[in-house]
Amino acid sequence: MKLHELKIHEAHELLKKKEISSSELTQSVLGRIREIEEKVGAYITVDEEFSMAQAIAADKVIAEGNIKTLTGIPLGIKDLICTKGMKTTCGSKFLEDFVPPYDATVMAKLYSDGAVVSGKLNMDEFAMGSSTENSAMKLTRNPWDLSRIPGGSSGGSAAAVAADMCLGSLGSDTGGSIRQPASHCGVVGIKPTYGSVSRYGLVAYASSLDQIGPITKDVRDSAILMNAICGFDGKDSTSARREFPDFVSAINNAGDNLKGIRIGLPEEYNNAEGLDPDVAESVKNSMKIMESLGAEFVPVSLPNTKYAVAVYYVIAPCEASSNLARYDGVRYGKRAEDTEGGIIGMYKATRLKGLGEEVKRRIIIGTYALSEGYYDAYYGKAAQVRTLIKQDFNKAFEKCDMILSPVAPTPAFKIGEKTGDPLTMYLSDIFTLSTNLAGIPGISVPCGYSKEGLPIGLQLQAGYFCEETLLKAAYVFEKAAELEKRKPSIK
Repeated sequence: MKLHELKIHEAHELLKKKEISSSELTQSVLGRIREIEEKVGAYITVDEEFSMAQAIAADKVIAEGNIKTLTGIPLGIKDLICTKGMKTTCGSKFLEDFVPPYDATVMAKLYSDGAVVSGKLNMDEFAMGSSTENSAMKLTRNPWDLSRIPGGSSGGSAAAVAADMCLGSLGSDTGGSIRQPASHCGVVGIKPTYGSVSRYGLVAYASSLDQIGPITKDVRDSAILMNAICGFDGKDSTSARREFPDFVSAINNAGDNLKGIRIGLPEEYNNAEGLDPDVAESVKNSMKIMESLGAEFVPVSLPNTKYAVAVYYVIAPCEASSNLARYDGVRYGKRAEDTEGGIIGMYKATRLKGLGEEVKRRIIIGTYALSEGYYDAYYGKAAQVRTLIKQDFNKAFEKCDMILSPVAPTPAFKIGEKTGDPLTMYLSDIFTLSTNLAGIPGISVPCGYSKEGLPIGLQLQAGYFCEETLLKAAYVFEKAAELEKRKPSIK
């Protein structure tokens, strides 16, 4: 096995025993990036000198016997998480030269654990999209089939992990943007409870929905990264002031069965629109495995989830309209030169040239919904229905410990297949949006393959701050499922 193919926990054991060095591990990852980046397009920024300097520093720490779980481990970072001294573009021409003067809190946490940054990963511009086709920088391709999308908006984060271009990565999830690309790329992705992970230094799309989370090669690695990034942060007013469990210890004590676990099956998902037969079959097979492990399935109802797509695409654009108002060429971003019409003309030209079509589409929707005479009819009503969606989940979790569903209605679709129909693209997040609207955690874990050999993910959702429950169940399932050990073949 080549070093870049290792999982985080495997590499940690080898580093601890001093059988490998972080310099060797990082060089292997950088070599893998050089080998296939042109085909996959996962990275926006790679600074080999910076990465190797971190690896050399990690080796010194390891030599002194002070190794932590992430010491010397190369991780990729979604390019909307601020990294001091390294460009943070958000996949937008508007910020293509922006170098943050500070680190996001999650970066400070990773650095304190000795992690190495392999680079910044491609994404839909300002995290607006489900396919990473909206990046202004480049097109990211699915490592399993280079003619298909990797999912989005954290497409670069998922593709890099699946293609062994880093040992793990951080993404962000506003409506499924960790779980959906994780599903499409055959890796594990977890969206934590809102407030579990600091958003300080995360460039905002929709502030009440955004959440940073890990994308990894297996569930144990997700638990490792969750240990590193969860926790209260006084710099984030939405950060939860609470103690978090040791997620790695939790999965170590998970046992080998799911006895006593009640899993809810929402009746509203039975006849979900556009559900691919291969996805339905993989989910059904996963249920059989869980049942054989002792899990009990119970019917639950989420009656207001039928409004989730409509609610999300009012609330998220409204928040985006507010958050992106600062990108005007004065406070942030590249200013359009040689414009006419004074400062108003400069604003118009700057935003017209600097922002992509999907970003402008969502800003327009949000600005309209927040305008006088429409606020109550659109944003106000959406906020009320969002509360009903939260209440639906609360009632459901009185009957069950977690809820099971597909992650996405189809496997990864062809590049360009849905770009001309935004509404169809929006429906690809039908199973994931409610998680963010309710603020609960959700995880995507591989559960099968389509007839064409494309990965399919299973989604589990649990109540507030029940990530421990999710990780334990996903870990037990992952071991029992014993999926055929396939790897993407990049030619």
